[in-house]
Parts: sequence; structure tokens; C-alpha cells
Amino acid sequence: KVVSPIDDTPAARAGVLANDLITALDGEAIEGLSLNEAVEKMRGPINTPIKLTIVREGADKPFDVELVREEITIQSVRSRAEDDVGYVRITAFNEQTFDGLKSAIDTLKSEIGAENVKGWIIDLRNNPGGLLDQAIAVSDAFLDRGEVVSTRSRHAEETQRYNAHVGDLTDGKPVIILVNGGSASASEIVAGALQDHRRATIVGTQSFGKGSVQTI
Repeated sequence: KVVSPIDDTPAARAGVLANDLITALDGEAIEGLSLNEAVEKMRGPINTPIKLTIVREGADKPFDVELVREEITIQSVRSRAEDDVGYVRITAFNEQTFDGLKSAIDTLKSEIGAENVKGWIIDLRNNPGGLLDQAIAVSDAFLDRGEVVSTRSRHAEETQRYNAHVGDLTDGKPVIILVNGGSASASEIVAGALQDHRRATIVGTQSFGKGSVQTI
């Protein structure tokens, strides 16, 4: 099951959508394979083709999508000015996400003029999540105080709470967060924290629903 296709990848360009079910690879059914085995089959040399058979809710019958493999490098933050509104798209939460967000906010402030910025749109649509510490840092970027997230473990000593620190990078300006069915995990932590603290308005459709954190 596809949580969400990542921006600017062969799957996204081929029209793969969140919640699609991949049932066969190059005509060979993958039922019975583990997730790792199926992923291993999808991987291969750059510039080689692969055919995915997809079952989609609302489609009459399964259909095939052909894509060409390429090296995937994720640029997790992109941004642009929309008149006097700063638009920031976060596609995943990796090691560069908070730094990318901070840099995007600084750039847009100087482009629009800090005092002229009306508000911010943070686009988390189809963001499948990633690193917990980056979700906390991104949430903290918009908050001055309060709990960002807490994790409860079966082992009491591993239960943790993470609180925001003073300093709102956006100076308290209005924030809108865009979510959809492909916004999962770390995306939901950010959206949930900012919604709970009434710091942002959430716009879109119901998110994916992965409220868990896992460690190795």
C-alpha cells in the first residue's frame, strides 16, 4: 500500500497516488512476499523500466503503470512567495528538514519584507513522515511554549515528553497547514501540535493516521 508518492520521483510523475495498492511487479503477483522482498524487487539499476499493477479505489479494474528507475534524492523543503504569503512545501522529515525550513523562512522574509508577510502556508500533503526529532524541531519553529508531543512506551522509563522553546520563527503570523490522506506520522505530529496550541489552521482532508513512533 502506498502511503504517498514523494515529489519529483518516477512514481509521482507516473500518477501513483496515496492509498494505491501495488499487486504485481512486471506482471508477477507479489502476494505472499514480505514488504522488504517486494521493495527489493522494485529496486534495480538506474534507467531500467518496471511495470506496476495498481488497484485503486474507485477504478473499475487493476491497471498498469510503467516507470523508469532513477536515483532518488529527496530535497525535503521547497518554497516560494505567493504575493505577501510565504509558501513552504515539506516533502519529508529528514536530517535537512529543519535547516531547510529555517532557510526558506529567512529567504521569504527578505524577499517579501518581514513586516509585509501576511502569513504562512506549510504544505504537508503527501508527506509520509520521517525523523521524530525533525518533526519536533519544525513544530517548535512556530511555537513559544507547550508540549509538542509525548511518547508512551510499554517500558515506563522510555516514556518521553517534548516541549517547545521560546522563539517563533514566523513572529506569530497566521499559519495554515495543508494535509491530505498521504500526510502521515511526523506530518501528523506537526499538524496536531500546531492545531492543539491553536497556532495553525489545518486545511485539507483526513490524514493517514499513523500516530506511532518506532525505534530500532
